[in-house]
Amino acid sequence: MISATGLVCSCAEKGGSMPSVRVRPATLSILVAVLLLFATSVTASADEPKPPPCNTATPFDPANFPNPPKIDNPWNPWIPGTQFTWAGEADRGGGLLPHRVVTTVTDLTKMINGVRTLVIVEKDINEGDLEEAELAFHAQDTAGNVWNLGEYPEEYDEGKFDGAPDVWISGLEKAQAGNIVVGNPQLGAPEYLQGWSPDIDFLDCAKVSKMEQRTCAPVGCYENVMIVDERSPLEPESGHQLKYYANGVGSVRVGFVDDPEGEVLVLTKVGKLSPQEMAKARQEALKLEEHAYKISKLYRQTPPIEPLPGVTG
Repeated sequence: MISATGLVCSCAEKGGSMPSVRVRPATLSILVAVLLLFATSVTASADEPKPPPCNTATPFDPANFPNPPKIDNPWNPWIPGTQFTWAGEADRGGGLLPHRVVTTVTDLTKMINGVRTLVIVEKDINEGDLEEAELAFHAQDTAGNVWNLGEYPEEYDEGKFDGAPDVWISGLEKAQAGNIVVGNPQLGAPEYLQGWSPDIDFLDCAKVSKMEQRTCAPVGCYENVMIVDERSPLEPESGHQLKYYANGVGSVRVGFVDDPEGEVLVLTKVGKLSPQEMAKARQEALKLEEHAYKISKLYRQTPPIEPLPGVTG
């Protein structure tokens, strides 16, 4: 007897013995194909990283970014030739020690994932020793959202290069750009993605936690301050970092909640670089990139740094 599923049953006339089952060759081929397709889809699903619990303020679209780049969001104005210095303390494994971060907005650019970004150079100095030197790539879209499109951080141990394991570039190895600050920050708005790279298990989310606050730093006191609460969902034990943004200045203070590093920073200096200092900043950025091309397979997939239009020297 042929069943509706294409199986042939041969049953004994008496005795109620169990039927023998024979699968037709064509049916067997279909079953094998279905099983292979299922196995492939399961493997592909297992390879896909779990999507982040937060999304960017607006969908990422290279067409929404001006070229050349301009970052004038009042909560995070990155004007080329400006340098910011924050000082405080942090526990990087040896107890609370003096800590300093120096960020320079260069007049160099780099194409990342279809967007021309500004090149930012950041130095992380712990107890007087360089701990990290980083190239970061930022841009602002037409809605005023400031984006981070990638980072190349070098680590140092007692002044010697010690690796660059945390490189991520938007558009490569499934990494996604994120928002540093949004164009129209609102209390109660959902968390927004600050950056995601499943390749290095990097994921940051942030939300506006307070507005119209007051805080003081060595550079001055500010009334209209926004506090942004940042967290890493992949590392819940790392606590939260609180960043205080003064309108028209940028970040003026960094605090924490349940962060084992206990990092506290205040803005101690902000100023315009001289032509000689700017030339030195360019050279530092180009030197970092030269080394990045030598040691990072991921970074080698990016085009070289270029100056802003009209910049010479």
